[in-house]
Amino acid sequence: MTRSIDHFSTATDMLTALRHRTISSRELVEMHVERISELDRALNSIPVLSTDRAREAAARADAAIARGEQSQLLGLPMTLKESTQVAGLPQTAGLEVLKDFKPIADGRVAKAVFDAGACLLGKTNIPIACGDWQADSPVYGRTKNPWDLTRTPGGSTGGGGAALAAGLTPLEVGSDLGGSIRIPAAYCGVYGHRPSETAVSRAGLAPNVDLPSVGHLMGVQGPLARSALDLELLFDIIAGPETGEDVAWKFSLPPARHSHLQDYRIAVMPQFPWVKASDEMLSKVDELASFLSQRGARVAQTMPAMNLEQYFGDYLRLLAVQVSAWNSAEYRESVVKLYESLGIAASYIGGGRMQMAAADYVELLYVREVRRSRWREFFTEWDVLIGPMALDVAFEHQTGPQGKRVLNIDSENVKYLMNLTYPMWAVHTGQPSTAFPAGRSRAGLPLGLQAIGPYLEDRTTLRFAQLLELEWQGFVPPPGC
Repeated sequence: MTRSIDHFSTATDMLTALRHRTISSRELVEMHVERISELDRALNSIPVLSTDRAREAAARADAAIARGEQSQLLGLPMTLKESTQVAGLPQTAGLEVLKDFKPIADGRVAKAVFDAGACLLGKTNIPIACGDWQADSPVYGRTKNPWDLTRTPGGSTGGGGAALAAGLTPLEVGSDLGGSIRIPAAYCGVYGHRPSETAVSRAGLAPNVDLPSVGHLMGVQGPLARSALDLELLFDIIAGPETGEDVAWKFSLPPARHSHLQDYRIAVMPQFPWVKASDEMLSKVDELASFLSQRGARVAQTMPAMNLEQYFGDYLRLLAVQVSAWNSAEYRESVVKLYESLGIAASYIGGGRMQMAAADYVELLYVREVRRSRWREFFTEWDVLIGPMALDVAFEHQTGPQGKRVLNIDSENVKYLMNLTYPMWAVHTGQPSTAFPAGRSRAGLPLGLQAIGPYLEDRTTLRFAQLLELEWQGFVPPPGC
């Protein structure tokens, strides 16, 4: 029997109801449009609305369903991150200089969800240049966390995280270079999956990035949802070979390594010498490790065999290249100075300058490949690595230069950019990572953890999160929503 559908139903249940014709696509779209009208004035999570487009798509979907047609997302309303390439809709990435920019064609990810039958409600808010754990820009203003309006929903897919948590959309596609899918998932109490680096096309993830680029490393597009099962549903739709490679390459991921928690071999992140997550966050890691041990799983604290501090430093070097490649030499140097302010990275930046020689860049990529081989070795003995997704719960809104911001962690001030510590393990070498809810803090705010897995074995971390959703913790709506 189809469950009663409301704003917090999973996408899977909504699709089942559509197929059984217990709800129409037009009814489902209107339910979400009304919800957005009711709640989003306070949240500002979906600043680019496309309700007429959604209604037209819903009418087509209802007609197709009546004819007995089927497709993976037929009739389902959803949202996309504002920086995602969609024909005819703004794609500013929060930059005022691009406030009038509208692509003329859909990107690979947008085309995939539209071909699957999705009805686009709108595009969700982001920070300036998608470069913050907030969603605040001069183009669209600030998005607020539905758990506490004084706090960030995370970023850069902050609008998507807030919209999911408040029941404004059942699915979202975001992007992740520094935790931009998984931090909003953690801060808003939902699920987010950072795919293996080559599993989803990167074309269309930002303005004027509409073709594949071998120089674009670490950034990915991936799904967010209120259910880990929905993550895999959307991942399967957007995953596939890059444009041009699809002439010959076929995309076929291996199944999850295990179907039961007791069969998983689970590594647990240690504390790192340069920063410490909050006691509440670490207690959730311990609680999960204990739960898994009681289920019969093999659990131990360990990490791949490599210099972890140098790993962080080299990630920052490569990140600096990725975020500043199209800017002036002066700007690139300012980015490096920002990273040097962290202290840990100073010896890895190259004398404080980002005028990296081509040979140095090639060497850095070789070192990255060596680390990828270390992960492969590690995952011959372990199936997933679990740990915090962020240093703590969502922080209060901040302004000013990021290099001068701090986070208060257990009454100690920590440099803002140290929040990269936990997201970056998967980012630097392209591993898949699934963020999942881990309950709430004493103050009632969501705490989020992550499971990192072997490259191109995304189904292993996705299945792990699905099992935890069934047996440990899952999504809970924010109070008042």
